[in-house]
Amino acid sequence: VQLQASGGGLVQAGGALRLSCAASRRTLSGYVMGWFRQAPGKEREFVAAIRWSGGSITRYADSVKGRFTISRDYAKNTVYLQMNSLKPEDTAVYYCAADSPPNSLTGWDTIALYDYWGQGTQVTVSS
Repeated sequence: VQLQASGGGLVQAGGALRLSCAASRRTLSGYVMGWFRQAPGKEREFVAAIRWSGGSITRYADSVKGRFTISRDYAKNTVYLQMNSLKPEDTAVYYCAADSPPNSLTGWDTIALYDYWGQGTQVTVSS
């Protein structure tokens, strides 16, 4: 599975961006799709995840709950991350990732869970 992330950019604090992650695989049934981010000098951290099929099950990091929304478009084989009320501390390179089936309903925040990674897209939030 090849993942292509896009949509990053420079935005002022309080603004919004929508990231996209397009997958090359024809069907993502059974996959878990995640977003992670890595700020300069910090470790990569979990942001959000969604199960592609079988119900709208999602997970979010506490730091983004209520501000970010993960969603998917079956027709476009694309996962989105809508980011609202952005803060300077959201500045990072954002990566999308995919965990192939079978998978459980736990551990979605674990980097090692994911089999495929996109190239990352830079998000910069100015104060």
